[in-house]
Amino acid sequence: MKNKIIVLLGIVLFTSCATKKFKERWLKKEAPEMFKARFETTQGNFDIEAKRAWSPAGVDRLYQLIKYEYYKDVAIFRVVPNFVAQFGIHNDSIINKSWSNKGFVDEPVIMKNDSMTIAFARSGVETRTNQIFINLKKNARLDTIEYSGVKGFPVIAKVIAGKENVLKFYDGYGDKLGRQQGKINKLGNAFLKEKYPKVDYILKAYFIK
Repeated sequence: MKNKIIVLLGIVLFTSCATKKFKERWLKKEAPEMFKARFETTQGNFDIEAKRAWSPAGVDRLYQLIKYEYYKDVAIFRVVPNFVAQFGIHNDSIINKSWSNKGFVDEPVIMKNDSMTIAFARSGVETRTNQIFINLKKNARLDTIEYSGVKGFPVIAKVIAGKENVLKFYDGYGDKLGRQQGKINKLGNAFLKEKYPKVDYILKAYFIK
């Protein structure tokens, strides 16, 4: 009986912490038709512009992530030379799990995956959640590639300033960390800083005029 009470208290405490760090109502916040934001990183800043017409649900989610301060000490863990720079796994496991469990509706590709455009990563139907990538070159095949019931990667934004800083993100680990996302999800930045110390990070993100 005592063990059951301890487990129950643990569940209550976890739920309480999760509620403070993530609220379901945040997912109902709709983005303006266009907005700009700045990402401060370990290599310098880059600015983005997002337009809701490109992917309404996708842009809404990006807006929510920025508005509710998701991008704090977030690793740019997957940088594949001449392909993409990917990030979005939060160091706080409660925050990460809360957002990564909330997939949203799939949409068609409207804007092409040109160099410095941004899209959500996804692995199947309604799996866009909290991970995004920046195209480091024109990746036309990402417009039409089909797998697991979805087609292409809808662009949600583009880098409008600071491209030179995006191109500085450390890419020496290539796709190695793309295959270790389970460990990153479980162990967070401590794992990365110990085993992969050259990984760059998003320090924070916020809206700009």
